[in-house]
Amino acid sequence: MVESTVKNWQGEEVGQTSFELRVAKEETASHIVHRALVRQMTNSRQGTASTKTRAEVRGGGRKPWRQKGTGRARAGSIRSPLWRGGGVIFGPKPRDFNIKLNRKERRLALRTAFVSRREDLIVVEEFTDQLQRPKSKELVAALARWGAEADQKTLLILSEIGQSTETISLSARNVENIKVIAADQLNVFDLLHADKIVVTSSALTKIQEVYSA
Repeated sequence: MVESTVKNWQGEEVGQTSFELRVAKEETASHIVHRALVRQMTNSRQGTASTKTRAEVRGGGRKPWRQKGTGRARAGSIRSPLWRGGGVIFGPKPRDFNIKLNRKERRLALRTAFVSRREDLIVVEEFTDQLQRPKSKELVAALARWGAEADQKTLLILSEIGQSTETISLSARNVENIKVIAADQLNVFDLLHADKIVVTSSALTKIQEVYSA
């Protein structure tokens, strides 16, 4: 059970909340989170890098000069990997970098990563109605009141991202250190990369509903 205070738009403490998520055992927690992080980072690779071998480079069908008598080294093709413009030895080819991880392991790693950041977790009331129009300055000021300074990387978790939260998304769009994600779109990298995690009360409830099993 993790206890946390709830803050309002002005940064005042207005209540208490708690959440409970099943996490990995202490001796295996870092291992499972590391595996999930490596999987996420590796699976984000496109794997489209490609080079041509000497068989794929255009030209080189004719022997550059005769085998003997010129005083030069023997050469059979101008597309040899030793030549400028030749093929590439053991170069990259398109490949799939995806690493598989069981769904239960992924969710366990996600819950463990989230709970491990409880010291940097800030729970706030719903504040959509406080931003009548997109205003980055007002959102940055609110985050500072809550304890997330402008120079800190902040992960802002909302219950959903859509028409109802458009003003928040637009306000955060041009701020380099703020990233907005939905409660059902959490990932290990963002949870570990952020200096502060700001989550609304409804988003915290949704996190428990989505990831509790």
